[in-house]
Amino acid sequence: MSETAYLFERFPSFGQTFCYREVAALERQGLKVQVYSIRRPAGEPKQDWDEQLVRRVHYLPEESALVREVDQALRAGKVSQEARAAIEKWGRQSDFLRLYQAVYVGLRLQQDGLHHLHAHFAGMAARTAFWIKEFFGIPYSFTAHANDIFAPRDFVISLAKLMESAAAIVTVSDYAAGLLKERYPESAAKVHRIYNGVDLSRFHSPDFGSGIPAIISIGRLIEKKGFADLIEACRLLQPRGRSFSCEIIGEGPLEAALRAQIAQAGLQSVVRLAGPQTQSQIALRLATATIFVLPCMREEGGGMDNLPTVIIEAMAAGLPVISTPLAGVPEMVEHEGSGELVPEHDPKAICAAMERCIADPVRARRFGDRGREIAREKFSIEASAQALRALFL
Repeated sequence: MSETAYLFERFPSFGQTFCYREVAALERQGLKVQVYSIRRPAGEPKQDWDEQLVRRVHYLPEESALVREVDQALRAGKVSQEARAAIEKWGRQSDFLRLYQAVYVGLRLQQDGLHHLHAHFAGMAARTAFWIKEFFGIPYSFTAHANDIFAPRDFVISLAKLMESAAAIVTVSDYAAGLLKERYPESAAKVHRIYNGVDLSRFHSPDFGSGIPAIISIGRLIEKKGFADLIEACRLLQPRGRSFSCEIIGEGPLEAALRAQIAQAGLQSVVRLAGPQTQSQIALRLATATIFVLPCMREEGGGMDNLPTVIIEAMAAGLPVISTPLAGVPEMVEHEGSGELVPEHDPKAICAAMERCIADPVRARRFGDRGREIAREKFSIEASAQALRALFL
C-alpha cells in the first residue's frame, strides 16, 4: 500500500468535514495516510467519524513540551547545521512555532521514509510544511480554500512564498485557480483545480409532499454565510401568505445577534437556529427539506466562501438551491437549471426566489433533479480523491 502524510491545523474538525472525507476516501482507494494535526479539536460537537482513523491521528505536543523536545533534538544534532542556524536566527519572532513544528514532524516523516506531505489551507499547516521542506528536503503540496486565498494574512512566509516553494498547489474551484494563476504567474503551472467531493450515497431525494415548505441552510454562523440576509428574506416572505419554516444548522460567533434579529422580526415561530448537527443528522434534515438557501456574501476584509460543500450536499440530496454568484458557487449552481443565483446582500431577491420555489413545486423538483445530476457529474468524493492520489503519486 502506498503511503503519504497529511498535515492539518486541526483534525478532524466539525467545520471542515470535507478534510475528513478526503482522507477517508484516499484510504478507501489504497493510499495509507499518516495524519498529523497541530492542534486537538476542543469543544466541538460530536460527529460520526471513523474511530479507527481518528485514533491514528498524531497530535503535536503543546507549545512548552514541543519546544523542549525540539531543543533536545537540536542539541543532539538530529537536524542539519543549516536548520539549526535558521531556527537560531529566527529566534522568537512571529510564527516561530512553525519552525519547531517542522522539526517535530519532519524528523518523524524522515524516520518513516515518507517523501511527500500535503497540507490543508494556505495557513499554519502550509507554513509548517514550508519549513519541513527547508530543513529536511521533503516536498509538499497544499490545498488553498477561501479566505487563505481571498484575504491572506501577512506573514513572512507569504502565500507567494508558499506557492513558489510547493511542488503543487490545489484549490477547489476554477475561479480560485484562475485567481491564483493571475496573481502568481510564476507558479501558475503548479496550480490544480480539484473540487471538494461528497459521498453521494449518504444523501437521498426529498419528499416534495403536501407539508409546509421547509427552507434549510447550513454553515458556521459568520458574516460571509449571509444568514442575516436569509432571516430578513423570511421576514419579507411571512406576510405574503406563504406558509413555510426555516432552519439554520450550525454554530458560531453571530448566534446571539441572529437570535436577536429573529426575535425582533417576530419570526420565532418560523425561523429556528438548530445548532450544530452530525453529518448523518444533516443528511436526514436535507431529505425532509424543500429548498436550500445559502446567500453567500463578501466580508469587509475581502473574505468570502469559495466552494461551500454544503451546497454540494444539498444538490446531492436533490434540493433546489438559492445562492449568490460569488467565487466558485456558479460552478455548482446552474442559474435556472438547478436553482437560482441572486445578487449578494439582497434579501428582497432571496425572498422572491424562495417564493417562486414554494409556489411552483414542479419547478423546484426539476431544479433538484438537475442538482443531483451535477453532483454526480462533478462532485463525487471518489473522483476527487482519485485526482489527488494521482497528483501525490
